[in-house]
Amino acid sequence: MYIWFTIIAGLAILPVILKTLLDPYFGQDCSYMFKALKLGIRMAKYKKKKPFYSILDCFLDSVKKHPNKTFLHFEGASYTYIEVDKQSNKVARALQTFAKLKEGDTVALFLGNDPCYVWTWMGLAKLGCAAALLNFNIRSKSLLHCFSCCGAKVIIAAAEMKEALEEVLPTLKLQGISVYLLSEECDVEGIQPLAKHIAQASDEPLSADLRADITIRSPALYIYTSGTTGLPKAALVTHERVWAASFIQVVSGVTSEDVLYINLPLYHSAGFLVGLTGAIERGITVVLKRKFSASQFWEDCRKHNVTVIQYIGETMRYLCNTPKKENEKDHKVRIAIGNGVRSDIWTDFLKRFGDIAIRELYAATEGNIGFINYTSKIGVVGRVNFLHRRMFPYTLIKFDIEKEEPVRNSDGLCIEAAKGESGLLVGKITKFSPFVGYAGNNQQTEKKRLRDVLQKGDLYFNTGDLLRIDEQNFVQFQDRVGDTFRWKGENVATTEVADILTMVDCIEEANVYGVKVEGHEGRIGMAAVKIREGREFDGANTFSQVTSYLPAYARPRFIRIQSSFEMTGTFKMKKVSLVEEGFNPATVHDPLYFLSEKTYIPLTEEIYTSINNRKIKL
Repeated sequence: MYIWFTIIAGLAILPVILKTLLDPYFGQDCSYMFKALKLGIRMAKYKKKKPFYSILDCFLDSVKKHPNKTFLHFEGASYTYIEVDKQSNKVARALQTFAKLKEGDTVALFLGNDPCYVWTWMGLAKLGCAAALLNFNIRSKSLLHCFSCCGAKVIIAAAEMKEALEEVLPTLKLQGISVYLLSEECDVEGIQPLAKHIAQASDEPLSADLRADITIRSPALYIYTSGTTGLPKAALVTHERVWAASFIQVVSGVTSEDVLYINLPLYHSAGFLVGLTGAIERGITVVLKRKFSASQFWEDCRKHNVTVIQYIGETMRYLCNTPKKENEKDHKVRIAIGNGVRSDIWTDFLKRFGDIAIRELYAATEGNIGFINYTSKIGVVGRVNFLHRRMFPYTLIKFDIEKEEPVRNSDGLCIEAAKGESGLLVGKITKFSPFVGYAGNNQQTEKKRLRDVLQKGDLYFNTGDLLRIDEQNFVQFQDRVGDTFRWKGENVATTEVADILTMVDCIEEANVYGVKVEGHEGRIGMAAVKIREGREFDGANTFSQVTSYLPAYARPRFIRIQSSFEMTGTFKMKKVSLVEEGFNPATVHDPLYFLSEKTYIPLTEEIYTSINNRKIKL
């Protein structure tokens, strides 16, 4: 009887086993899970190790292992591991003596991409200080906000940031903030030059006792959200998070022999955590760029034998828009790590520039759940597998776009989204996958916590992002909740509409959003578009495109022509001001168009009035 039961049970699960084994991605799933398991064991060891072993200690081990290996290439200059180590020693000693910094202090860095960024941060880490990475593009109110919310008492800025500092200097003085400039001299009272003190300091190693009380849960960094929907928030990044982010390169297949190209800003998690600390974990060479340049990108890669590149937002599209050349596949790049590339651009990129493994990510600086596409599948951010879900419990739940809140059942619990259905991604907050929150902003921290999700009393992190898991268990990013609007009772995903618009020959870029209309519920679709050089807006062709590929409720009724878009430091299009300005031709000075019966026509004040008077039905 027992034998027959075993045979029947075996036959019952045989289809499941065969389906798993025959899955074309089974081998890649196993490889990923093996790497993840090894990294999980490493992290567990780091948590127990005393004294604490940080990413800085990992760098110091590399200095001992290969002191003369090039660590940084920058604008024609090269710096070895030992040279960067010694320079960071000088910075640490100067700050210890001159600025009186000590373990536990927080220092704001107001610097652009430059080698001094790297060794200044390392110098702070050697003293046990946390660094707040300020966006060097912010000014005035935003600068003061970002600085104050991290609790820093010291700010170190690049020489070219002097004018920006002068704007807020009276307030900084009132708050007793010490302001230092990485220059030889400064004629502004209240701003002290630091370069001479660094130059005169000793480059001898510092005692690890200076950071003896730092643990894996201590603050390492403060990295700011992009602020597309308001003032930036300071995400507190612990040393544990630094390690976790550095492992992304491991999972992506980066080895100690690779050369990494960083052209993203170091004040952001992509450039600093995934890029710089990931390179330190691997012990590799970094080619650092002051800023992204599509025209210089591939020449830089060839010159330095780059094998791994980073991308974010629209950078791949910028590369695909460059004039074609015969030697486009003449390079050694084999891996690209990043997020935010559209499927059509992904395909074009591979056709033009060769067989490069695209490791598309989904993650947030402050979040406790992330994905990585470790397969060759185009257009996805990851894949569901047992180990990942076990280590980082998550689910997709139904979300009401209009009310901007999860849908709950009669018991007050959230409803899980079905397979193939878009849902709000939430990650369970556990000891292994914590959510630390935002510095100096308990209200925003609490807004990200979601309670009573699947069981009464449970606690999840609300990513604010809509994702979808398809029948093959691939994870697809759909949209950000704030970038999704509801019109005619339907949800409109702005990224989907933007993808359709950029297929129009005359349109180079599209920024889609929803605007309020007097007397109507929800928000109607509008798009700010940039026209290709030498072209004019083709209303008829655009009309044909949107009516062919989009349902009526998703078609942008208004088009705004812009010569350029306001972007964040990570190439995200800003929308808040566009939403507020709406489509009134009396106040919007850019050319405006309205979707009529057969084409897009110029939006006149007469049409605007008729819309508000409801003479024109929308």
